[in-house]
Amino acid sequence: MDTVTADSPRGVLVRFAPMIYGPTLLFAIGEGAVIPLIPVIANRLGADVALAALVAAALVVGQLCGNIPAGWAVARFGERITMGVAGIVVLGGLVGVVFAGTLAIFAAAVFLIGFCAASFSLARHSFMTTRVPLPFRARALSLLGGTFRLGMFVGPFISAALLGIFGDEKASILFFAVCQIATILLVFLGPDPEKAVPVGGAAVAEKPDVDSRDAEDTGEPVSGAIPITERAGVFRTMWRFRGVLARLGLAAASLSAVRSARQVVLPLWGVSLGLDASTIAVVVGVSGAIDFALFYASGQVMDRFGRLWAALPAMILMGAGFLALAFTHDLTGAAMWFAMFAAVLGVGNGLSSGILLTLGADLAPAEEPAAFLGSWRTLTDAGGAVAPVLISALTATVSLSGAVGAMGVIAALGAFGFVRWVPRYVPRAR
Repeated sequence: MDTVTADSPRGVLVRFAPMIYGPTLLFAIGEGAVIPLIPVIANRLGADVALAALVAAALVVGQLCGNIPAGWAVARFGERITMGVAGIVVLGGLVGVVFAGTLAIFAAAVFLIGFCAASFSLARHSFMTTRVPLPFRARALSLLGGTFRLGMFVGPFISAALLGIFGDEKASILFFAVCQIATILLVFLGPDPEKAVPVGGAAVAEKPDVDSRDAEDTGEPVSGAIPITERAGVFRTMWRFRGVLARLGLAAASLSAVRSARQVVLPLWGVSLGLDASTIAVVVGVSGAIDFALFYASGQVMDRFGRLWAALPAMILMGAGFLALAFTHDLTGAAMWFAMFAAVLGVGNGLSSGILLTLGADLAPAEEPAAFLGSWRTLTDAGGAVAPVLISALTATVSLSGAVGAMGVIAALGAFGFVRWVPRYVPRAR
């Protein structure tokens, strides 16, 4: 059991609570309270079901588009300034959501919130990459992911309670604004994380004693993060790291795609079986609860046994779950199989908690990780954004079972990618 010292896992995590985990939880609760209302408000502004779904997707698209600019901002101005300014801009987006008179303005406001959410996520990721010691990096980042999941889980229930009390969506939007103001105050008035926790830890200690300003990622094995000693810029960094991004980055994108597919497939599968809404909600809720319960265990596995020991079982479980589910639609007891494989997918997703954050931190240059992390997060977010579109297209052209089976194949390919590239690029944490 870890003793509570300044350099113990628990000591570091306690120090990070007001600087990192607190703002994360506040932002996620507020965002989670508003996300379910986006299609409702879009419909009231004149959108049909398909267009309302497209407007809701503007949040994800905004985050996808915001990753690279966020990487530049964090590298140029630092984590604290980037998070604070992004929080202020989010308040502007919420004003747009409340007073939008047209669907276009509403969609632009939702896109802006997603764009700024990328700055929050990347700033925290960059900070922890340079401050958390390597021996418990995965636990710290898994807890970061788990904090976000907790907020997104609690937020909709708070929104439902506010709607029941006030009967107006503006109450939930105002709640997000209050959470956002608290986040901004915590960022600006709380301890400065960049001063309270100086750069250090294993990431810097392991930097090779060579001048690698002109080094490129050739695809050869490396013994840790590829070092850069001058500010290279976002696009130059993307080119330098093209090998790892095209290899391990695509494997990570496949994991993000499978995760996103789970959120889409489970409700659709329940509807296709003719189950009522309450039954589907229970199955999806149990799957999500299993997922959430395992987030810290994932970090422990990665820190103690290596990154591959979390990534590979997660991809195998989710791949097998999707492939098996694809063959159960017309079987006797299809509802029972649905519930069972939903639980399997929850276990697989829970075991992968924090792996994308951790691998990004492992691969990023120790001195200036933000530019690389912007590229890394763009790839992983793109995988998550493409998956629902792919499922929709395959369902329309083949069948829902075919779409689910295809996600199982993608998971299998991603598992092969992790086996092939994690030992090459992250040999210290296999």
